[in-house]
Amino acid sequence: MSGKYRVVLLGTGTPNAEPYRAGPSVAVLAGDSSYLVDFGPGVVRRANAAYQSGLEALKPSRLTRAFLTHLHSDHTAGYPDLILTPWILERNQPLLVYGPPGIRRMTDHVLAAYRDEVRERLDGLEPTGEEGYRVAVEEIEPGRVYEDDNVRVDAFSVDHGSWPAFGFRFETDDGTVVVSGDTAPCESLVEAAAGCDLLVHEVYSFQGLKGRPPEWRKYHSSMHTSTVELADIASTCSPGLLAFYHQLFFDVSEKELLDEVRSRYDGEVVSGQDLQVLCSERW
Repeated sequence: MSGKYRVVLLGTGTPNAEPYRAGPSVAVLAGDSSYLVDFGPGVVRRANAAYQSGLEALKPSRLTRAFLTHLHSDHTAGYPDLILTPWILERNQPLLVYGPPGIRRMTDHVLAAYRDEVRERLDGLEPTGEEGYRVAVEEIEPGRVYEDDNVRVDAFSVDHGSWPAFGFRFETDDGTVVVSGDTAPCESLVEAAAGCDLLVHEVYSFQGLKGRPPEWRKYHSSMHTSTVELADIASTCSPGLLAFYHQLFFDVSEKELLDEVRSRYDGEVVSGQDLQVLCSERW
């Protein structure tokens, strides 16, 4: 894999309990570090699978930074796993989490729910460190939310209901990646993704939605992005590579989903799979 900047789709799923797709989670690898976007169900086991395939930055004990797009359960149900399992596996520093208002309250409740677990591991015979279960939370607003020697991370608002929701733009000297989170089409995403090397974007089938009940058609068309809309977004942004995740197929095939986009967009596009490593030709 060329370049220093890689992206691993740890989970490409939705609230639907698809057995071959873990909950949404994207890992951006820069330098020797990993930066997670979202922590859906199965996040640590998917990270460990990637580590065992040779991606050292995704060793569970090295999962120390995470960015949350919004508070929906399919994006957060792996949070206790991300807090506790890497600690048990010898993470020795607090987890850093950047997310929307409400993530601090969620964090406090998770730690309260597992208070007896933490006490037993700290006070019992298990040789567990005293820092690795702790979480440093920052509730974010649009703009620069994180920066280190490897990466600069900007959050931008997206349109996903009445609460704050974000996408993230990761910049390094080697490339730029934008992760949409869940969103309807919005100008802030178009601006953030302009000219990026990789755009990882949610999508639903425009044709498949026609077979859904009216109340679900209203919901998805208001809260998410169709294949037709995503094709138009990509045509405007011109990413080096467009990758789907959080795919809502609605009974169409993966080929049909891709064809819906390709009929209106002639750039490079893939429909992501769990544990797929993505790389733009520009990197």
